[in-house]
Amino acid sequence: MVHILGKENSIFNQFLSEIRSQDIQSDRMRFRRNMERLGEVFAYEISKTLTYEAQEISSSLGVSEMNLIKRQPVLATILRAGLPLHQGLLNYFDNADNAYISAYRKHHKNGKFDIQLEYLSCPDISDRTLILADPMLATGASMEVAYKAILQFGKPKHTHIVSAIASLEGVNYIKRKLNMNRITLWLGAIDDELTAQSYIVPGLGDAGDLAFGEKLELD
Repeated sequence: MVHILGKENSIFNQFLSEIRSQDIQSDRMRFRRNMERLGEVFAYEISKTLTYEAQEISSSLGVSEMNLIKRQPVLATILRAGLPLHQGLLNYFDNADNAYISAYRKHHKNGKFDIQLEYLSCPDISDRTLILADPMLATGASMEVAYKAILQFGKPKHTHIVSAIASLEGVNYIKRKLNMNRITLWLGAIDDELTAQSYIVPGLGDAGDLAFGEKLELD
């Protein structure tokens, strides 16, 4: 149900360490590329769980029978922070259909926030494999809202939720709120703490700001 790739010894941890490092993450292009590379590794690992079928491939010298993915998954992400991670997944599932969700935290003066969903573009996901990516799984509320909103476009056969870094609280929240019989979590690491503002500690900071620049918060 939950795969934590950072627990294994692989090059994945190099990319994960660099998106955390203050000295390296200040280079926006490198931050985006490292997030993209994490997405590529996630895609490779998820590809092992998909359904395959034998196909005949003709070369200039003959025919080879190979097992290829029977049907490409649907890739979905939450704008804007999810774009680099999504691109990494798309680099490997390059014929996949795509969905985009505009959701954000609307903060209130008491320090609390609601998740606002403003836009959703999605193909029919009925009986499809859905890969839903967001770089940070903090409280889990954004992921819950995004997942439930996307279900209006069909019931997926299985959903893979992908995050570079999650909080323990966010993982437990998803387990409580969603049907885990149809969901697999793919995470780079699970951190133990959340701040009062619901940022993961040690985490990496604001993934959207690090990838694209600081945003202006309007009242």
